[in-house]
Amino acid sequence: MGRITTDELALLHDLNLKMAEEFVSFCKRHNLLCYLCGGGCIGAIRHKGWIPWDDDLDFFMPRADYERAICLWREEMQTGRYKLEKSDEKHIDGNLFFVIRDSQTTYIKPYQADMDITQGIVLDVLPLDGYPNSRIARVLQCFWALIYSLYRAQIVPKKHGKFIRAIGKGLLFVIPSPSIRYKISVYAEKQMSKHKIQDCDGITELCSGPGYMKNKYPKEAFAYSLSLPFENTMMPVPVGYDQYLKIAFGDYMQLPSEDKQVPSHDVVFMDLKQPACKYKGVKYLVKK
Repeated sequence: MGRITTDELALLHDLNLKMAEEFVSFCKRHNLLCYLCGGGCIGAIRHKGWIPWDDDLDFFMPRADYERAICLWREEMQTGRYKLEKSDEKHIDGNLFFVIRDSQTTYIKPYQADMDITQGIVLDVLPLDGYPNSRIARVLQCFWALIYSLYRAQIVPKKHGKFIRAIGKGLLFVIPSPSIRYKISVYAEKQMSKHKIQDCDGITELCSGPGYMKNKYPKEAFAYSLSLPFENTMMPVPVGYDQYLKIAFGDYMQLPSEDKQVPSHDVVFMDLKQPACKYKGVKYLVKK
């Protein structure tokens, strides 16, 4: 698929923001802490809304709130327009975290084209975990996070260099069973997330890839959220957004070069006005 047009991007922004408002409202009802992260957080600070070329919104949640959100959404919201999806033993979606998908749209990513999932536009929700004070515990946490990442996604990593790709390919070859891979990922997740935020001096993100996994954020930066203007609504950001963004992105107020001012996510097919079920067997899950 070619580059997203200006009109398509505007509609994508509108639909994604409505989904984010629904998610934030849900979190407020249940006293769950959430905040924009990544480009959405930068957009709230630098643009008071969308980064003009950005194409999605992501949220952080502390691990305890993240786990509660999964259960509560499935109880209350799963029969509505927005579907929560999270890999389990029989259902792999290639993500390391839970996502909310708009079932009335179609948005097919390359690595998910052969997956029987809700192929709509997506809201990523990532957990935050404690950064253990012990150096040995931290090394083990990162080890288990890498094992978790590989066996939960069950996809050979392509964006982290040839060495990481070769190791990933080898480890997946050694354990060919999707069921066993998933069980290993469950154990790894328990090991990497056992360090409670309240018992640690810092916070880390373990489900965003090796690059972000190394970051240690001040715990107080995520103690609560601030509600800031975002387009025609309000969105939560971490109270210590400046500390978080500087550690994660450096000088986040500086615009990138023009060649990088493009949507960052690949999409092989998109129809923002029709549900993906109409394209099953035609644009995804195509028989080979």
